[in-house]
Amino acid sequence: MSHNQLDAKSQAWSALFSEPMSELVQRYTASVFFDRRLWKADIQGSLAHAEMLAAQGIISAQDGADIHRGLQQIAQEIEAGTFEWKLALEDVHLNIEARLTQLVGDAGKRLHTGRSRNDQVATDVRLWLRDEIDGLIALLRELQGALVEVAERHIDVILPGFTHLQVAQPVSFAHHLLAYVEMFARDEERLRDVRRRTNRLPLGSAALAGTTYPLDRERVARTLGMVDDDGQPQLCLNSLDAVSDRDFAIEFTAAASLIMVHISRLSEELILWMSQNFGFVRLADRFTTGSSIMPQKKNPDVPELARGKTGRVVGHLMGLITLMKGQPLAYNKDNQEDKEPLFDTVDTVRDTLRIFIDMIGGERDPATGERSGGLTVNREAMEAAARKGFATATDLADYLVRKGVPFRDAHETVAAAVRHAAGLGVDLADLPLADLQRFHPAIEADVFQALTLQGSVQARNTVGGTAPEQVRRQIARHRARLG
Repeated sequence: MSHNQLDAKSQAWSALFSEPMSELVQRYTASVFFDRRLWKADIQGSLAHAEMLAAQGIISAQDGADIHRGLQQIAQEIEAGTFEWKLALEDVHLNIEARLTQLVGDAGKRLHTGRSRNDQVATDVRLWLRDEIDGLIALLRELQGALVEVAERHIDVILPGFTHLQVAQPVSFAHHLLAYVEMFARDEERLRDVRRRTNRLPLGSAALAGTTYPLDRERVARTLGMVDDDGQPQLCLNSLDAVSDRDFAIEFTAAASLIMVHISRLSEELILWMSQNFGFVRLADRFTTGSSIMPQKKNPDVPELARGKTGRVVGHLMGLITLMKGQPLAYNKDNQEDKEPLFDTVDTVRDTLRIFIDMIGGERDPATGERSGGLTVNREAMEAAARKGFATATDLADYLVRKGVPFRDAHETVAAAVRHAAGLGVDLADLPLADLQRFHPAIEADVFQALTLQGSVQARNTVGGTAPEQVRRQIARHRARLG
């Protein structure tokens, strides 16, 4: 083995040092056992870099061909599980480079011409995250689609809408679910925006100051698909910033935190709705567990765990922000700590979305594309709950306003009627007309249409409202958007 060849006993920088790194320090500083998931991105970036080096005459065409052949073999070895990952080689990048040199000799040593591990790792993480974002966007769209499908089946189901967790006004269950579709649609928009800033090329910035080699960075960007909507290459344009920037990872984790916050809010409602005190919905048994001592219980473990994992993802966001806050330019070893929280964030969000798609929409039949076995809705329990708590009190106030009564006077009149009905233990709609007229002479027989759940919901027929007509329009809009 030549002095310069990389293997498990020598690092790329070892010639400068008089003693080897201790085993403890090797374990402490190594990242190969978590960053090796970047291998596809590393090979992808190296192939584009080598192709450009050959095109620019910086390395020979033969060297370029040998590098291509060697990297292809390494990819096959990793996919087959036969590649040997070595702790002494620190990270995914040096492991692949060392194996490449074993396979193709000096050509492998020339691959690193014009780049540093600093711009290499920055490129790899961006390439990896770009593809993961694409996968999460697809899952978010599938979850939105599942919610729309459930909503479409329950447009006429009414449940109480709450403020302060107190019964406020009746709403369509479909309308309630579509609120989450709006949240997840915003999450999709945020991920698309993050992807645009992630998809910029640091490679060619070298360690921090650029390089003396005549690189064609635009060519590499095009090869890697780091282009805008018009096909123009997108480069990181300051070498110091390019190697040290992790804004894209922080932005992504912030967007992921919001996804999990929305999942957590939905989880909280599912947990409440499943409880015996509500009984609004039932989850399929595969998403619940029993109690070790109470045989009557069915625990909503999946929504509870998703609610808990939200804290985990938000914690990763705080960790990444703290990681970056004190770093001077340019690259620092601190940035090795960006990967584990980023990787775990992607894994957590991806798995959560997959489970919620199935839990809400049910399993999809591969033959028909139809879903079944997801969320089961108890229409009767929802509508019975909506009749409690005087959910149509505002409708009585609106009815009086339409009769010419000032709103503040109408509000006071209805409050008195609610006190009276509460004392009798009945709903406003259960009071005789004569009783209601005692509170205001403007009340006539048509008041009962306003006091029904259906009348209340149908009356809110403005854009964004809960009336069935508006809900159907929302569903049509989402279906057109989701395709």
